[in-house]
Formats: sequence, C-alpha cells, structure tokens
Amino acid sequence: MSERVVLAFSGGLDTSVAIPFLAEQMDAEVIAVAVDLGQGGEDMDVIRKRAIDCGAVESVVVDAKEEFAADFCVPALQANALYMDRYPLLSSLSRPLIVKHLVAAAKQFGGTTVSHGCTGKGNDQVRFEAGLAALAPELKVVAPARDYAWTRDKAIAFAEDKGLPIETTKKNPYSIDQNLWGRAIETGFLEDIWNGPTEDIFAYTSDPAQPREADEVVITFKEGVPVALDGRALTPFQIIDELNRRAGAQGVGRIDMVEDRLVGIKSREVYEAPGAIALITAHMELENVTVERDLARFKRGVDQRWSELVYDGLWFSPLKDALDTFIADAQKYVSGDIRMTLHGGRAVVTGRRSEESLYDFSLATYDTGDTFDQSLAKGFVQLWSLPSKIAAARDARHG
Repeated sequence: MSERVVLAFSGGLDTSVAIPFLAEQMDAEVIAVAVDLGQGGEDMDVIRKRAIDCGAVESVVVDAKEEFAADFCVPALQANALYMDRYPLLSSLSRPLIVKHLVAAAKQFGGTTVSHGCTGKGNDQVRFEAGLAALAPELKVVAPARDYAWTRDKAIAFAEDKGLPIETTKKNPYSIDQNLWGRAIETGFLEDIWNGPTEDIFAYTSDPAQPREADEVVITFKEGVPVALDGRALTPFQIIDELNRRAGAQGVGRIDMVEDRLVGIKSREVYEAPGAIALITAHMELENVTVERDLARFKRGVDQRWSELVYDGLWFSPLKDALDTFIADAQKYVSGDIRMTLHGGRAVVTGRRSEESLYDFSLATYDTGDTFDQSLAKGFVQLWSLPSKIAAARDARHG
C-alpha cells in the first residue's frame, strides 16, 4: 500500500501543485482536506473537485464555521486578544482547528504524513507542526514550499507542465489569508514599508473616508459570549458574520503594521477585521463595567500572554490551557448590553448596561444624592502616600 499524505488544502496554487508533487516525490496517495472557516471566496465544492482534478485520491471539505466561531473566536474575544496591542489574531486562530481536522482525516484514511503549504519564513509552519506535535506526534510532516525550496515561479511552471486546473498568472502579487475573524494581506508592493496600501487590496471593509450614514448596534453578552444583536438572539458565527458586514461597510477594522514574527524577522502586514475589532471593543468596555479593578488589571497581562502564546502556535500548550481557565472564571459576570456607533472607520461605545454592573451612580455622581464620604479621603491619601514620603526623606539625606 502506498504511503498516504494528508494535505491541508486551500485550493490555491501552492497546495494544488503540492498534490501531484507529493505523489511523485514520495510515491504517495494524497488526501486533501479543506476547512471552511467562513472565509468566503470560492465555493467549497469547487475546491473539493479541484483537489480531485489535481490528483488527490480523497477530497474532504469540513464545514467548521460554527465551530471556529464558538471554540476559537469567542475565546480570543474573551481574552481581548490583540497581538502587539493592535492585531486581532486571524491565521493563528484557524491553524489549531485545521490541525484538529487533519489529524481526524489521518485517522479516518490511514494517513502517516501531514503536509502543509507554508514556507520556512512564516509563522504558520510552527503553528501547524506544534499543533500536530501535541495532538498526533506519531505523524510525519512534509512542507513542499519549505523542504523542497519551492518558489512561486517553480510552482507556476510545474502547474503549467502538468496542466493543472488552476489559474497560474502572476497578476496578484499578494499573499492573502482570510477567515471569519478577518483578512490578512502581505507581500507585493507592501513589502516596501513606505508604500501605503491602495484601496483595491481591501475586501472586508469599505473606504472609511467615504461619506455614509452611521450604523448603531447593540451587542448583548452573556458571561463574555456574544449572544444577540439589536435584541435578536444569534449564534457567535451569525453575530461575527453580521458585524463583518455592518462594521465592514463603515470601514472599521483596518490595520497597517510592522509586526514581530515568531521566526525572528519583522514583517509588514495589512489586516481588516471589522467584526473582531467591533466585538473586542465592546467586550473590553463591558469588562470595564463588570470586572473588579485588581482582577481587571491582572487580566490585562494574562490577555497579552494568551495572545502571544496563540500567535506563537502554542494553542495546545499547558500554559494556554491554564490561562483559559483563568479567563473563563473572569467572564462569569461579563453580561449585559453595549451600544456602539459604527462610522468613519471606528467602532465607538456610546452606552452600556448590565445587571452585574459595579458602577454605582450614587457613589460616582458629583450632584445631589452623592453617598461617597469624602471625609475619609484625607486619611486615605496620607497613608497611601506614606511610603513615597519616607523614601523621599531618605533620598534627601543622601542628597
């Protein structure tokens, strides 16, 4: 029996070329696995058929949209996950879910090797292989673009030589990865970090400078999970999908940044994540209302570390699991409504309400009805300042 290779299949040039290449190079049968993460674009049935036409012996398409939203996007939302304080994790959220389905396919079809289309310069090779090491360490890994030094030119020539049913032009210079949580664009003229992005590269967001009517939305959360929009009960997938459209129409969620890759280089990336940015903005504000001060301060550090772990491909690590437990516990009172205005490229909170609110109007007000005992403040300030006062006196002695 020939060796069986399970390939993470996107339907693009690199993974389409990988099917006949792996078959020849390894004398193997290739099982293509495509995972629908709400990325849109080509029909998944077309992608499934393309894998067969390129030589795969099996072609599996997994509808994982709801799973991705509930089990990956929602935890990222609860962690307010922003890598380098700006970027909602996109590719790094999807890779562990893809790995899970690659492992399932390997078990179903008797695969002994898993393959992906990542290069040796990117983060995704680490994310795929760290996930596989955690879930199925017995599986071997081969990455044609990395292990056999494939270039785009070589891939195009190979595809044309084999007559593969894919477009092999060089017209689109960008590398694009997208899913329900957002869209990442890199390479091409963007590699010159002085070049500004042109409007034609964007697909999830409209030009925020164009005049249009503002859109107001009310997002309802229950224990940190979005459960409704404007009073309509929806699944997390439906909420993210609708906010991608509504916030995207207002130009919300465009990010242009130079980031630190896991492999040690800096990379210029352009992102658009309208639904993610709107939801994270709303969730952070609801936490401001419902989470006690010291817990909130500590959680901000946890959120940052969680984001770094996921970005670095350690979704299945012991530390990530432990932080998940902490974050889940911190969400037990994060319930209520956030009203936002989506307009001009921004998602702005204009109202918040919660039965679990820690905001006490009678303590906060400066008007009649104030119940805050200001007479206690003088002694509090003196005691709070005492360590600094003593240290300053010592410094003065050593002047």
